[in-house]
Amino acid sequence: MICLQALSLQSTSLDLSLYWSRLFSQEIRLSKRHEEIVSQRLMLLQQMENKFGDQNKEKASQMQAAETAFKRNLSLLKDIEAAEKSLQTRIHPAPPPEVVSLETLYWASVEEYIPKWEQFLLGREPYPIGVENQNEAETNIQNEAQ
Repeated sequence: MICLQALSLQSTSLDLSLYWSRLFSQEIRLSKRHEEIVSQRLMLLQQMENKFGDQNKEKASQMQAAETAFKRNLSLLKDIEAAEKSLQTRIHPAPPPEVVSLETLYWASVEEYIPKWEQFLLGREPYPIGVENQNEAETNIQNEAQ
């Protein structure tokens, strides 16, 4: 009986030894797999960081290009406006001083007579300049109204 018990204990001890051996080998495999996963994770994080850095550099480059293009376009616009102004002065040169003087006198005269003509034009008062011209003006207005 002691032999049986010894055999049984030996068998149990062998079973336990095999069980622990399998657990230990499984633990080693899992540990290696964990190291692989952590290594892959670190590699992926590094790749993401590099890609993010590249994207930031590209974005900065695009911003710089956009700013340069904006400045260039603004400069071109100013050049076009200057050319347009130059062409306008060539096409429509400033009138001689005599013409400017006559224009000034004309508009001063118009502004002087506006109050006299305003009420007539609104139909509230008779023709403002002399009676002989009033009949002629009324005739013209009646002809235009018909």
